[in-house]
Amino acid sequence: MSLVKTLINLPFTNPNPSSSHGTPLQLPPPRRAALLRPIAGLRLSGVGATLNGNYEVSKKSVLHKGADLATLGNLCVDIVLNVPCLPPANRDERKEYMENLASSPPDKKFWEAGGNCNLVIAASRLGLKCVTLGHVGHEIYGNFLLEVLHEEHIDTVGMMDGNDLAACSDAYETLLCWVLVDPFQRHGFCSRADFSQEPAFNWIKKLPEKIRNTIQESKILFCNGYAFDELHPHIIISSIECAISSGTAVFFDPGPRGKTLFHGTPDERRALDLSLRQSDVLLLTSDEVESLTGIQNPIKAGQELLKSSSRTKWVVIKMGSKGSLLITKSMVTSAPAFKVELVDTVGCGDSFTAAIAFGFLHNLPAAQTLMLANAVGAATATGCGAGRNVAHLEVVLDLLKQSKINEDYAFWAQLLKESEAPCTISLVSGLDVYGCADGFSCIPVRSVVEELLPMFEAAYEKSTIRS
Repeated sequence: MSLVKTLINLPFTNPNPSSSHGTPLQLPPPRRAALLRPIAGLRLSGVGATLNGNYEVSKKSVLHKGADLATLGNLCVDIVLNVPCLPPANRDERKEYMENLASSPPDKKFWEAGGNCNLVIAASRLGLKCVTLGHVGHEIYGNFLLEVLHEEHIDTVGMMDGNDLAACSDAYETLLCWVLVDPFQRHGFCSRADFSQEPAFNWIKKLPEKIRNTIQESKILFCNGYAFDELHPHIIISSIECAISSGTAVFFDPGPRGKTLFHGTPDERRALDLSLRQSDVLLLTSDEVESLTGIQNPIKAGQELLKSSSRTKWVVIKMGSKGSLLITKSMVTSAPAFKVELVDTVGCGDSFTAAIAFGFLHNLPAAQTLMLANAVGAATATGCGAGRNVAHLEVVLDLLKQSKINEDYAFWAQLLKESEAPCTISLVSGLDVYGCADGFSCIPVRSVVEELLPMFEAAYEKSTIRS
């Protein structure tokens, strides 16, 4: 039995009927000050944004929401170091290895914003108004992270309440992730969250009211599997229930933690179940969707996830160098990856998700959404590291204009044929004209790009003039 089918047997009560994602909205001009009420509890950066999107919700329109995208947890500082060899596999030896690294702060040139910072930085550069929800300590690493977010026009809402402010212990410090690179450019990761049975911030016992208010005032709440390393499952459940009840769309990316959470505690399994069944958009790699469903074909696997949920509208599957898929109940769209000189894949998935959020909020066609996401992910892959090194709009525009795609018609044709999908199937291709072949329609990449470029060129020109 697949993990998804097993999870469905867990007791669950839907906190709110599903909302729909519908009417299109004219794209707004580039970033400008927003004349809207501030989000309660928000530490404002002084930079606003035009509100985007217009999917229908019960009782409250998203047009009145003050932020486009809020991320839950997973705020950390990456310490990126070149090492002669990666950390040992043995748990105790690995912990000792990390403690030796952490015994004295490394030079600041090795620091970078990590975790969900990658996503919000990429999204902010696309023009979305972003806010991070999570814990940042009151020390040098926390100050660094807040400075980076401020410079990228991203707001922050902390998890501490008044009773926590006087506390001073390791548990209240900013989470560090050691990103270790060996001479063969292989990566190893370790943090203190790896060595505890409890979430890193287990002192957070309930969802703070200021976090709840911010979720209510955001159009999208993004959560991934790494949030379980920091927060109790009931905090994640409360956040998702808050989003659903206030008409905020939920994006969930289980990541590598998805399969391990299935074998976790009953609370972890229930939180995973809710995240998979009650999200508006699910984002997974082809390996992750197979591990959750037991189905090798990613299209069939995505359709299985849709069958398991009455709320999910999009299942987005990242196919690595091949490209990506967007699956709905009535349509399957595939888009090839861009040809780039690969430097570093860290942060590519986060950057990809930023563009998916943009497409969702602007009600873009699936082909445009995927090609934009592929371009943003590819732009990040051309740089070294994540954080402030994720995709810049200039690089994204260059990739779109060049439209050099990694076209593998035979791969997609076989995949689509094996899926036996009883719905409309579209493939973005290098053909110059629209056409049909092997049971699916081909969309010229040039046509997709011609629709995308005007959305961003004016914004880029204005930002260049300001700088």
